[in-house]
Amino acid sequence: MPGNSFGQLFRITTFGESHGGAVGCVIDGCPAGIKITEAEIQKDLDRRKPGQSKITTPRAEKDKISILSGVYEGVTTGTPILLIAYNEDIKPEDYAEIKKLYRPGHADFTFQKKYGIRDWRGSGRASARETLARVAAGAIAKKYLKEKLGIEILSFVQQVGDIKTDIDYKKITMDMIESNIVRCPDSDAAKKMIALIEEVKADDDSIGGVIFGVIKNCPVGLGEPVFDKISADLGKAMLSINAVKGFEIGSGFDGVGMRGSEHNDEFYVDSGKIKTKTNYAGGTLGGITNGEDIYFRVAIKPVSTIAKKQETIDLEENAVELEARGRHDPCVLPRAIPIVDAMSALVIMDHHLRHKAQNN
Repeated sequence: MPGNSFGQLFRITTFGESHGGAVGCVIDGCPAGIKITEAEIQKDLDRRKPGQSKITTPRAEKDKISILSGVYEGVTTGTPILLIAYNEDIKPEDYAEIKKLYRPGHADFTFQKKYGIRDWRGSGRASARETLARVAAGAIAKKYLKEKLGIEILSFVQQVGDIKTDIDYKKITMDMIESNIVRCPDSDAAKKMIALIEEVKADDDSIGGVIFGVIKNCPVGLGEPVFDKISADLGKAMLSINAVKGFEIGSGFDGVGMRGSEHNDEFYVDSGKIKTKTNYAGGTLGGITNGEDIYFRVAIKPVSTIAKKQETIDLEENAVELEARGRHDPCVLPRAIPIVDAMSALVIMDHHLRHKAQNN
């Protein structure tokens, strides 16, 4: 089946293209009784939308969400929820020059070879604009998880280029993350990151970095022991986001430099609750949550569309030179934060419902 859906019991199917009529999703399996409004969903979308700061794309989309079904008098009914945002600031003419060539770093070549046709208007279905739908669905999942289970989901920009913060994730708050336009809770590092992004932008280039994600207060028992490990599903969720090139959970690649005696998280009991002294496992054991914080890192490559001249080929395989135009992010990380949050929520929500169905 085409990969337009995500989740099993809490299942979303997204639709739409970058410069098409609209972008949205259908949520199936959402429990009834969740109080939700368009304004609550919009709050998350405003963190993702373009044009929000000097270091993001100037495309002026309001990303105004509408709920067309599945919610009555502000409460979910248990039936399919249709969320949609109509595209307004569409300028396909910005991409006319590239419809007969393959852009380096983009899905143009692979789409053309797979389907024999491609939507060249801002990458069409391959555009990160599709993630608007994920953020909208994730807003509903986040609210349920927070109110019913006390789960808190946060992510922040940990690194841009070679500039990195070593701030302890346990100390961060949403206010700290939102205190600057790069969404790094370390103010000193944030200033350096912003300066680097502005430098890269002035050079008609782009730059990548790392997002640190954390899921707090997750109950014990979510996830399956083989193919549907919670870590595996989180990895798939994050790697499905545009421009993501790496995922690690817990100690990740740093763990290879440790011995088992160091890496094993020893158990103890605190006020009747089983806990671990360390958390190198990142909140999971055997693919199942153990009650500790789930934390992970997501590596995001530099944005592919840049104004610098690049060599490529056209559809007839002739060598050509490309100097891209259009409105693009010099660094996509600040806008990717709510996407990472949303995908975390979708994974945990789905596994929570699966756990309830199997064990209760």
